Amino acid sequence: MTDLHRLSIAEVAALYQVRDLSPVDYVGALAERVRTLDPLVNAFIEPMLEQAQEDARQAEAEIFAGYSRSPLHGIPIGIKDIIDVAGMATTCHSKLMLEHRATADARVVSQLRSAGAIIMGKLSTHEFALGGPSVDLPFPPALNPWNLAHNCGGSSSGSAAAVAAGFVPAAIGTDTGGSIRHPASHCGIVGMKPSFGLVSVDGVFPLAYSLDHVGPLTKTVADNALVLDAIASASARGASYGALLQQGVKGKRIGVIRHFYNHDTVADEEMLKAIEDALAILLAAGANVETVTLPPLADFENALRVIMCTEAAAIHEHNLLNHPGDFAEFTRLRLLPGLFTTGVDYVQAQRRRQQLTQAVEALFDDHDILITASIMDPACRMDDRAAIDYTYTRQSRMPFNLSGHPALSIMCGISKLDGVPLAVQIIGRRWAEAEVYAVAAEYERLTPWHQMFAPAPL
Repeated sequence: MTDLHRLSIAEVAALYQVRDLSPVDYVGALAERVRTLDPLVNAFIEPMLEQAQEDARQAEAEIFAGYSRSPLHGIPIGIKDIIDVAGMATTCHSKLMLEHRATADARVVSQLRSAGAIIMGKLSTHEFALGGPSVDLPFPPALNPWNLAHNCGGSSSGSAAAVAAGFVPAAIGTDTGGSIRHPASHCGIVGMKPSFGLVSVDGVFPLAYSLDHVGPLTKTVADNALVLDAIASASARGASYGALLQQGVKGKRIGVIRHFYNHDTVADEEMLKAIEDALAILLAAGANVETVTLPPLADFENALRVIMCTEAAAIHEHNLLNHPGDFAEFTRLRLLPGLFTTGVDYVQAQRRRQQLTQAVEALFDDHDILITASIMDPACRMDDRAAIDYTYTRQSRMPFNLSGHPALSIMCGISKLDGVPLAVQIIGRRWAEAEVYAVAAEYERLTPWHQMFAPAPL
């Protein structure tokens, strides 16, 4: 069987059940793909391919004996390298953490193992999940598999790149100001930031305690729901996050936050058209689509930046004061302002956060789903520092880190200029991830994007 890397988790699990594919052969094929192609992409910091093969042999014995733990049994998954995997380094892509080795699995990793998933290795990130793609770090930055000269977004850069390149069918990332949805948008995959608190952050190196989220990145919506089923905290978990995938969108009330991307921060023309085309498809499928408004995007950004920078500076205070030169320039410049914010600044930002969150909540009185931009621009070139600085601030993901609502990025086009993906963002009520997946799945069914694969490493 060829092109194993293009199979979805659901397809692989079905093949396992009828013994048309073995976990050993599947993991072996992906491991060889990593060995051959990751030197081009830099998705992995530390692969654990030999251990993955051993785990695949155990999974094969269990599955073929009729014992299947879950749809993730025998499925390889990559882990962002700010998340602990027992016995492995958690470097946070930083020279400051090179000697740190985890003594236990993070909660999300232990849940994946319980579901039978196979850990394929640790994946690249922006330093401490905050900086940007930096060359002054111990490991090279991950590149965009759709065009290796281009940025893949961050901070869950390696997680998105690994999925888009076909190294793993799923990866785990983190999202404090958009760090799952940003690289998912640039790499043409599905990235879900769940409701705040739905997935445990135990064993995850923090960026900002009150904003950090953990979530899955996959090629398809159904696969994303399968991974969330496995990693959601038991106390908040729904019966199945994929339960509504066949529901469609007929009669769904969709509010479009257009002013985020056509007024507050005007998106690239190709992005504008792709988002409006996506809305037209949902309208034709029976959804009720109307424009809604929130406070200006800058209000959300300003509140989040004060909170995030202050909490991050508190975490990194010792190293900022004593070892500032050991941070990458990108990271240092983003952390330092947090040392100069006052307690008054922080409290006022949290007060404003409450008001902004209430404004988002109010929209769900009359709407089932919200839609807006994720990124405002296609991925820029990696060698254009000015473009990276410019595009990283042009986004509308931060509002939903502040508010804690589930938000998903999904591909909605391809840039004609550089051949990199375009994306749209779908937001739901708190704890209503299944409804977000339902809308995303219907859009996926009606469009070809999920059937397209990154050409660069092939």
